[in-house]
Amino acid sequence: MFSHIMVGADDVAASKAFYDATLGALGHAAGGMDDKGRVFYMTPTGIFAITKPIDGQPASCANGATIGFAAASPEQADAWHAAGLAAGGTTCEDPPGVRKGGLGSLYLAYLRDPAGNKLCALHRMAA
Repeated sequence: MFSHIMVGADDVAASKAFYDATLGALGHAAGGMDDKGRVFYMTPTGIFAITKPIDGQPASCANGATIGFAAASPEQADAWHAAGLAAGGTTCEDPPGVRKGGLGSLYLAYLRDPAGNKLCALHRMAA
């Protein structure tokens, strides 16, 4: 459904270090920087990117928005969370764990990146 997600960051280098760590914990290669200073993480299922806002204004996170990354297991979601904390992210929401609801049982871990964007690692538990 999605081709790409791009987030804004005033400090692209700090965000790259954060995403290299967190996406690395999910098995993805480090991001590559283009000649415009944007960082791209290319996968077979989509692209995640970081950029300074092109309008020259400060970057801001979207209130109410969450970007979710797929985790293969609860352990991988925990590794993602730990890598994010070590790379300058901050924890938010409840601690990592199982949440039950209308979509079944999900293992969720939440962080905010250095620019304030809200992120989640999600693993769908077996029924």
